[in-house]
Amino acid sequence: MSENLQPGGPDGTQLAQPLYVPIKRRSFFMYAGATAGATALLLSSCDDDDDVTPPSLPVGNSVNADGSISLGSGDVGVLNYAYALEQLEADFYAKVAATSGILSGTELSYFQQVAAHEAIHRDFFKKAITGAASAQLLRNLTPKYPADTFTSRAKILETAKAFEDLGVAAYNGAGKLIQTPAYLVIAGQIVSVEARHAAYIRDLITPGSFAADDQVDAQGLDKAWTPTQVLTEAQKFITEKIDGSKVGAR
Repeated sequence: MSENLQPGGPDGTQLAQPLYVPIKRRSFFMYAGATAGATALLLSSCDDDDDVTPPSLPVGNSVNADGSISLGSGDVGVLNYAYALEQLEADFYAKVAATSGILSGTELSYFQQVAAHEAIHRDFFKKAITGAASAQLLRNLTPKYPADTFTSRAKILETAKAFEDLGVAAYNGAGKLIQTPAYLVIAGQIVSVEARHAAYIRDLITPGSFAADDQVDAQGLDKAWTPTQVLTEAQKFITEKIDGSKVGAR
């Protein structure tokens, strides 16, 4: 097996750098597991396909009168919601991993590994949605960043912290919207990885802040945000206008 496996495009061509980074051997097995998991999820939900998006509700990737893109409803809406966030994170970390002269040593290796994690998450959701409701797959989004995002270690860490904290809050808040048990299991596994990322990045910025009061409340529980709250923040980094108002609705 090759040490580096390059993800391919939808037509079988190689995807261009720097948006995609090589996946190391140790990550390939995670990727293979995610693919197998996607297949299992699709099989578990095939009996309920007619109920995923009722005709009276918007379908994923449809365009509203104001030009915004609907994430859809039901479980497909939740999957598109997660897919949108994972697209953003995967793009950001791929750019960080390809940025030279700012991060080095252990920190650079860490961000390269996170880039692989987020690419796996993104591709998992794309495969799951394509198999369950291909016509509703959210299009490829166009991330946007402040001009100085990739110019210093401080700005990279600040942006990474914002994305990871937002991702954890998003998964925590979306759990109650998921109807298919298998989807909920996978979401729980992914949010635990995102929480590891968030904790490490917070400690790089301020040692000991991985579980600060602005994230963990007096009951020992992490933030749980609604799709509306999350997308309000995420929209700052996405060119297309996203509508998540019906995510999870039946």
